[in-house]
Amino acid sequence: MKLRRLATRDAGFEAELAGLARCAALHDPAVHESVRAILADVRVRGDEAVLEYARKFDRSQARSMSELEVPREELESALKALPRAQAQALREARERIREFHQRQLQSSWDYTDQDGTRLGQRVSALDRVGIYVPGGKAAYPSSVLMSALPAKVAGVGELVMVSPAPQPLVLAAAALAQVDRVIGIGGAQAIGALAYGTQTVPRVDKIVGPGNVYVAEAKRQVFGQVGIDMVAGPSEILVISDGSTPADWVAMDLFSQAEHDELAQALLVSPEREHLDAVESAIHRLLGEMPRREVIAAALEARGGLIETRDLEEACALANRIAPEHLELSVEDPQAWLPKLKHAGAIFLGRWSSEAIGDYCAGPNHVLPTAGSARFASPLGVYDFQKRSSVIGVSQAAAAKLGKLAAVLAESEGLSAHARSAQMRFK
Repeated sequence: MKLRRLATRDAGFEAELAGLARCAALHDPAVHESVRAILADVRVRGDEAVLEYARKFDRSQARSMSELEVPREELESALKALPRAQAQALREARERIREFHQRQLQSSWDYTDQDGTRLGQRVSALDRVGIYVPGGKAAYPSSVLMSALPAKVAGVGELVMVSPAPQPLVLAAAALAQVDRVIGIGGAQAIGALAYGTQTVPRVDKIVGPGNVYVAEAKRQVFGQVGIDMVAGPSEILVISDGSTPADWVAMDLFSQAEHDELAQALLVSPEREHLDAVESAIHRLLGEMPRREVIAAALEARGGLIETRDLEEACALANRIAPEHLELSVEDPQAWLPKLKHAGAIFLGRWSSEAIGDYCAGPNHVLPTAGSARFASPLGVYDFQKRSSVIGVSQAAAAKLGKLAAVLAESEGLSAHARSAQMRFK
């Protein structure tokens, strides 16, 4: 495996960095067209199309959509059958995630100004939300908890989870998180079913949760019909190291994201050349021990890199430009450097804060913005499952004062009906 080495001092650094940041799979015209056709088919044929795609892509043997829905009793049975250690770990993670997200809960508010006008904001939960949980390469019970628990804290009325051939661990997590319905479908067809509704799958108000490039593209295309949390790309980690963290730890942290997917990105940024050398050696030495070594190697070779900077100040500036999903600030005094970092999905402070803990049980959400979108987007949270309505109650006294203002502004825009509507209440 050839690992990319870059240095900010090099003349061609900007071009190399631009190439490293691109992920062609996120903009593949073939994926776009394939997804467009699937969504159109699901919209027209409903359950019939979803069932056909489940057989084709998910290798399902189901003869009807009813066979793809997982009964509540099966969720509870999966939870009871878990080894004690796994069940306890899921329960403890659930409590930490719930406690963190309860602090995000927003409330309605209002006030009355001096002329008697009541102004405020009503906060309410969404009625129905669809949760996508990936399948295939691994089981992701953590994704169930991270998507469902903030929705429950927000007060969402119904949670519909879709996942291709959900494994027992995923079903157990769904039971713990009190998911209302679980349907064993995946891919673009599952997103289409949630967005448009079918005879079996109810239409939802919002779709959340990570998936592959087809799922991400499907969410992009249905946005507007329903809300979405984000268009998530492959997993990312960027480690800023001052050289004080053991090289083996850093190498394994890079592996932790590279093992997700061949398209994942893992970057180490440091001003210490000897440390970069040590981490590179550790990567080659430890790779052979990893069960998913082929996936890790493919990801590191395609989108991995060791980047030498002039100093930590430049390392932080570079991290802000990249805006990674996960950013480990693996330095002696992380608190001193934290104010320098503006753009990241989640920031892990110090050598003891491995990204893996954040993935499972620290508490904050692991559904995070990717592909540079941390410049303008935020982690999934309770606020994604609540919406706000403005409340305006104009008093009779205020109708004259505010009506005059409104009429002047409406006339300036050439909207005479607006002006007369306001004027009628004080003439």
